Amino acid sequence: MPGSPARRVRRIVASPPDAPFLSSKAITMTDLANLPVPVWRDELEHDYAALAERLEPLVPCLEIPLHLPWIEAINQLKKQRGAVIMAHSYQSPEIFHGVADITGDSLGLAQAAADCDAELIVLCGVHFMAETAKILAPHKTVLLPDLEAGCSLASSITAADVLALRAQHPGVPVVSYANTSAAVKAQSDAICTSANAVQVVESMGTDQVIFLPDEFLGRHVAKQTAVEIILWHGRCEVHERFTAQEVRHVREQFGTRVVAHPECSPEVLAEADFVGSTTAMGKWLARERPARVAMVTECSMADNLKSQFPQTEFIKPCNLCPHMQRITLQNIYACLRDLRHAIEIPADVSQRARAALERMLAVGRRERV
Repeated sequence: MPGSPARRVRRIVASPPDAPFLSSKAITMTDLANLPVPVWRDELEHDYAALAERLEPLVPCLEIPLHLPWIEAINQLKKQRGAVIMAHSYQSPEIFHGVADITGDSLGLAQAAADCDAELIVLCGVHFMAETAKILAPHKTVLLPDLEAGCSLASSITAADVLALRAQHPGVPVVSYANTSAAVKAQSDAICTSANAVQVVESMGTDQVIFLPDEFLGRHVAKQTAVEIILWHGRCEVHERFTAQEVRHVREQFGTRVVAHPECSPEVLAEADFVGSTTAMGKWLARERPARVAMVTECSMADNLKSQFPQTEFIKPCNLCPHMQRITLQNIYACLRDLRHAIEIPADVSQRARAALERMLAVGRRERV
């Protein structure tokens, strides 16, 4: 990077915005004075050279000096707080590579929250993910940097909707996708992920199963089982935007293999070489080692896999999740500094939701035996 633009950037970051530094009821002014703050120092380029090299192909290079003071302050602050930062695979690279201690899919992060030694967890993802972590780790503090980070699937159905479905289909068990609220999980018989949905549905031992809320994932499951799937009409606003025509165009133009998430439409999935969850996509890449691949999913997924698979060229016919993008280095810092946005779930809701999650985990244990 040329010297003069970098110097101009440094002057910007030397005086961080006022908003994240407003006084907080969570800490005293004495505490505040002892906490690290994001500020530029020339040694950052040397201290974070390896991270900057990793980020350079993933974010505009002029943004990297803007990120480094926040990354350093967050990493110092989480040590002072004894916190663990967890980031979903759809988080932006400066978060995923810069400050996260644990990365993965939503269920993996929730299980890690239960298993890790830390009593304070910052969940860099969306609201239902933080709730799931809190359900599996009820005695720990789970913070979400932005409480407005939601999910179109989770907001497409309520607990009242589940009760109405049960009334319409007496005796039919409910399997809910992990992308649901704690209240919906509490009204479900079992939870599933995109990776284990078929196994969980079949574990119900019935001819019919109510599957919610993702219509496209439900249709994908229905093709793989004899169980009749009663669908809800929720859709992921990121994955439903992809079209089969776009996928064909990418394949023809770039001669690439195509990997798609099962939240995409059946027409898109029919065009893919592989369909799988975020974790399954990574395993497929490790197994196949393609020279070129198009990831038909959220953009940040491909960004965060690039450093793991440098020999693969990633074509990105992707969409950004607006909810995931609400999580920033700035609000992660403010969340940790002020210990704000703690997730709270009523005890009865948490207990019933945990029972549904445990039923799914029991299916996984049986599959491994």
